Amino acid sequence: MPDRRTTPASPDAPSGDRPARNAAERAALWIGLLLRQFPELSVELAPGRAAPDHRPTPAPPPAHLAGRLRTERAEALRLQQVHGLVVPGHSAAPLRLHISDTIRDVTDGVVELEEAVRERLGLPRVRRASVPERLRRIAGLLDDIAADAVLAAHVRDEARRMARRCARALGDTETVVRVSGRCPWCDSVSLRAFPDRAAVLCVNPACRCTDPDCGCHDDPACRHAWAEGEWQRR
Repeated sequence: MPDRRTTPASPDAPSGDRPARNAAERAALWIGLLLRQFPELSVELAPGRAAPDHRPTPAPPPAHLAGRLRTERAEALRLQQVHGLVVPGHSAAPLRLHISDTIRDVTDGVVELEEAVRERLGLPRVRRASVPERLRRIAGLLDDIAADAVLAAHVRDEARRMARRCARALGDTETVVRVSGRCPWCDSVSLRAFPDRAAVLCVNPACRCTDPDCGCHDDPACRHAWAEGEWQRR
């Protein structure tokens, strides 16, 4: 099992940079999760597709539903034009508005996050792009982000917020697998593998390590983590 007192940073790196690197590593996990989640939102936006051509033409909707259908179709068209999303079967199936709200929130959040990162790093603005491409661009800057503790914490917090928003909208319950052994920091049987994040975490909220620069001392949501490939059982 790796020694967490040495793995977060190279021996030559100043200790004051460790919190920023830790935050950047956690941001990478959440960004990776967002990259898997966001495309699923467009699939879930409408619960069905248009009927096959051979089926009888459905009767016009009742008058009290006609206005709602027009609103939903207009919303589907707006999502396609503004966010580049094609809503499956939107002409026949009602939109799931909590999904469309999540798409808008995450899209706006990713755009604002990328702009904030580039401004903080002194980089020029870049062309418009889809949410997944913007996320990959942010991930490509994580080495630079890790040099700025404030920026790294902001990227981590925003990526975590958006990933959790996506998970709630999709109704996901993250797969958790119990890992044998004890946490090397708190000595509790609180180690869990999270396949979606490709990580092993200590889920004990009271877990604190001996490194005063670790995020566990100032971030209530911080959990000690190891990459799946890095973890070895005692």
